[in-house]
Amino acid sequence: MRFTTAAIALIAFIVIFSIFVANVANLVGIDSKISKRLDAAYTRGQQRLQQQQQSEEDGEPFRLDDSPRHLMWFLQISDIHISLYLDPTRIPHLIDFCNRTVDIIRPSVVLASGDLTDAKTSNFLGSQQHEQEWRWYREVLRETNVLNKTTWLDIRGNHDNFNVPALQAKQDLFTNYSVQGKIHPRSYLHQEVTKDGDRYSFIAVDACLDPGPKRPFNFVGMLSMNETQHIINLAEQSRAMNTNYTVWFGHYPTSCILTPGLGTSGIRNLIGKYQEGYAYLCGHFHKLGGAVPQMYTMQNEGFLELELGDWMKNRMYRLAAFDHGQFSFVDLQHNQWPVVLVTNPKNALFNIPGKEDPHAQLDSSHIRLLAFSPAKISECQVKVDREEWVDCRRVSNELFVVRWEPRKFSYGVHKLSVFIRDEDGRYRVVEHEFTLDGSRKKFSLLARFVLMYDTNKIFQGFFSVALIACLLPLCVFRIWHTLVRNGAVTRPRIRSYCCRGWIRKMWILSTVDRLIFPIVGYCLYLTCGPWSFGEVIDGHLGIVFVWGIFVNGSFLPGTLTYFYGFFQLMFCQLPLIVIYANNVVKRFYRPPSSAEKKLNFLAATWQNLPFVLIMVVELLLALIFWNAYGTLAFIITPLRTWSIVLNLFLWYQSKNLPDKCLCSAAAVWCPPPEHKPASSLGQ
Repeated sequence: MRFTTAAIALIAFIVIFSIFVANVANLVGIDSKISKRLDAAYTRGQQRLQQQQQSEEDGEPFRLDDSPRHLMWFLQISDIHISLYLDPTRIPHLIDFCNRTVDIIRPSVVLASGDLTDAKTSNFLGSQQHEQEWRWYREVLRETNVLNKTTWLDIRGNHDNFNVPALQAKQDLFTNYSVQGKIHPRSYLHQEVTKDGDRYSFIAVDACLDPGPKRPFNFVGMLSMNETQHIINLAEQSRAMNTNYTVWFGHYPTSCILTPGLGTSGIRNLIGKYQEGYAYLCGHFHKLGGAVPQMYTMQNEGFLELELGDWMKNRMYRLAAFDHGQFSFVDLQHNQWPVVLVTNPKNALFNIPGKEDPHAQLDSSHIRLLAFSPAKISECQVKVDREEWVDCRRVSNELFVVRWEPRKFSYGVHKLSVFIRDEDGRYRVVEHEFTLDGSRKKFSLLARFVLMYDTNKIFQGFFSVALIACLLPLCVFRIWHTLVRNGAVTRPRIRSYCCRGWIRKMWILSTVDRLIFPIVGYCLYLTCGPWSFGEVIDGHLGIVFVWGIFVNGSFLPGTLTYFYGFFQLMFCQLPLIVIYANNVVKRFYRPPSSAEKKLNFLAATWQNLPFVLIMVVELLLALIFWNAYGTLAFIITPLRTWSIVLNLFLWYQSKNLPDKCLCSAAAVWCPPPEHKPASSLGQ
């Protein structure tokens, strides 16, 4: 009883301790200085907003009419992944984007939100910064002359930070080859001032790990306390420059950024304190492989978060616009023309309460839209609901308008349809729903979950569930067995054949000390002991734990490590526990006088195929670890290599247990008084 009670207590302690260590930055680091700065910024922002509203009431009405004034648009591109080894069409398509798309749309700004290069090795398993990839990136921008056509704002992604020991180290090629890297190695501010006097700020958030480890443990970003203070300084600087509208952008979604010093809301709390911030634009998730094609949400802090699909495979880019203070956008696939963006009335999904004038669309006099195509637009028509199609009037090269009566649509949800055709015969029909009564539509559940929840907590939750699934049944049945042996309770009588068989197998396994101790010990070790020791960054040895990585004098909190631990426990260790339980039960009911029938190699492999497959998977994962972090990491790796040795030992033991190891189980599962340890096992 002493072991079982202690085991339960130890499991609970280890799980809690592991999660605590992973969150120690947040638990300890809700920095009072930062909190006071943000609270003061929010208060000043509210006062500033009231002053702006008062000046607008006293001045000329800011009306959405047929004027081309107070209109600005820009582009975003993300996850370009220029590669030395994969998909050579990425570069010519990027050249076409810089030459043709930028020339046609003529954006004020282009945001390149990270993963500019691929940084994978030739076998696609390892990671390495390749100077040639960065040369290609720089050459594309220079040869297309795009830097003289628009302002190109680029920022690092995790691939641009693979195997980078420090900022401005020789491996940090972003500094030398990007547009902004030499001036702004990390987060920075850029402001655009239009001829109408509107001021638009773009704040780039660089959350790359410092130092940047190799794959696979370089997926989630983190803002240090110093970088957080720097970003607050940028936001204050933007406000001091009398910015009207701010767009935040970075590579990582906010759910993927650890932020010591900002509490549980993290960077969302920071962005939300600045009223002029309308949206946070990002990439990184690649639409979750197509599972979430529209990964958008409205954060509780009052700004839109919009993840853009990748250029790497999907050739996606984003056109966004501010029209008289109304923010609109559309995500597009490269080389699909014409391009249409309706700015009034805007898509109901993307209304931003508290920032946009709630009456602007209802008081507007014209439907407004931007249209672009390689050939001249020859036809532009719109209709609302089931009304007739009406022709739009061209106000400028890009802006088309048509008068309407918004009061007719002041309640409920309505549908706007747009038809565009150019002189070469290309056409497009776009539709969206709008509301003018302040009602809002909901974003998809999966998109909200991915963007609003903390990715690290999800990984921790998965790991905890897997750990409990591996340990709880064994510990419960061990306690139950002890109570039955002591006469405190009776053995359960279960009618269901499946449940009875499963309980018997796990119960008997839990009584075998030479199996249960290594299984429980290994699972608990994964929560607190080092997983690996190797070159996490070339030339820099590091130690990997589930709750973090120590490398190059720095500590990087555990993130993707929890997911790796979940995979190891749920898809390797848990099935192996079931296999051991099945082997033990077979041995339990096999008479000691009858040896197991000898099989040839193929027959034995087939009979033990599940175990063989799991061992093959573990071996492949160990080899991937070897490829990523070197020979030392392959040898000193309890997570991978040592696990294979341990499980081979446990499998052999489970197949060849001596009778004495089964006596305790026999006392419960073989009926008295006939029970005799050596002979009763066949009953």
